[in-house]
Amino acid sequence: MTSPSRKRGWNLHERMMSHDPTATLDVFMTFMGPLVRALERNPGCSHDDANDSAIDAVLHYRDNPGLYEEQKSSLVTFLTFIARRKAQDRFRSASARTRREQDPRAFVELLPSAPNMSLEEHVDLRRTVERIEGAGLAERDLACIRLLLLGVRSTEQLAEALNLPPLSLEEMRREVKRHTDRLKKRLKSLCKEDTDDES
Repeated sequence: MTSPSRKRGWNLHERMMSHDPTATLDVFMTFMGPLVRALERNPGCSHDDANDSAIDAVLHYRDNPGLYEEQKSSLVTFLTFIARRKAQDRFRSASARTRREQDPRAFVELLPSAPNMSLEEHVDLRRTVERIEGAGLAERDLACIRLLLLGVRSTEQLAEALNLPPLSLEEMRREVKRHTDRLKKRLKSLCKEDTDDES
């Protein structure tokens, strides 16, 4: 089966933008098959994960149809991009969960120590990491914190770690700042708790 034509995507998008009550079902019926097949071509993506990620992509589009810019890509390309991000997030979450189950301190492996780090600094880092691990943060928050602790400041990299949807650069910067400010406050709170425990 071939992918839906660009014209078909345009027609469906117009119906979504006009709040046609049957448009979401038609988008689902039109794109689910192509999305699942595209995801299953990726190594490590099971049929269930592909199906769930495709559904997430369609639902995300249903809730945010205005994010699609038809002059930039076809609707199937746009939905495939979202579905792949969802599948990648699922894979990262499953991998991180497996690592934690095997070793609760596994997150420390994601934070390489500087070569000249003293033993005391390494112990402090491990303590901070253990507190972060036990804080019940979402996987995307842990991924963003890892980048922040490694000194990454790239908006695009942080947006990818946070699994943000496709946004304009200005919107992306605003969303990344909102999330990083939130996470920095959370880290500050965790560090304060650590200090209070020692006193």
